[in-house]
Amino acid sequence: MSEKASLSETPRPRLYLNTPFLFEPAPFAEALARALEAGDVACVRLRLRGASEDELRYAVEALKPVCHERDVALILADAFRLAAEMGLDGVHFEEGKNAQIEARAALGPEAIIGVGCGASRDRGLTAGERGASYVAFGPVAQEESLRVGDLAEPDLFAWWQTMIELPVVAEGGMTPALAAELTGKADFIAACRSVWDAPEGPAAAVAAYQAAIDEAAAADELS
Repeated sequence: MSEKASLSETPRPRLYLNTPFLFEPAPFAEALARALEAGDVACVRLRLRGASEDELRYAVEALKPVCHERDVALILADAFRLAAEMGLDGVHFEEGKNAQIEARAALGPEAIIGVGCGASRDRGLTAGERGASYVAFGPVAQEESLRVGDLAEPDLFAWWQTMIELPVVAEGGMTPALAAELTGKADFIAACRSVWDAPEGPAAAVAAYQAAIDEAAAADELS
């Protein structure tokens, strides 16, 4: 993910999965394995709200082999020192100039360092200037249980894709329909609740995302 997705006539985004904030690592690892095999997933971001370092370590030990055996990057939210210690692929921040600089020093030049930028083009440009590997814009839609500020509109992704080389992730309130709309505009489509809470199960949800992206890309090729 450190390089921009290949720009063919019809760029096809890859999937990016955010973990829930709370989960039991062992059973979740089994569900994750099935989900990763259901579509073209590039990256998993491990997020555990309020977890101790020991709990994070346990989760990393459960998820790292699942991801790496399938050539999927595993990154941590915020905990860059632990990511470096445990041989993960990188880290994701929502804010923090100093943390971004420190993470690059700790993880090395090839590590993935992502930065969440809300719906702000300026924040995205600043993150890129500080050496981010990608920026994430979102949410792309409101979620019933969450209060959010400005939405990241498709025009923001279209502008970024046209003007900026740095890869961009679309996330927050994602659905397969939105993934189809953002095909050709975002390099990566990030999903969370719509996958893990899907009635049909995570693997089927990932397959639905992949089908929506593939269908949109095929339609673009014919247009």
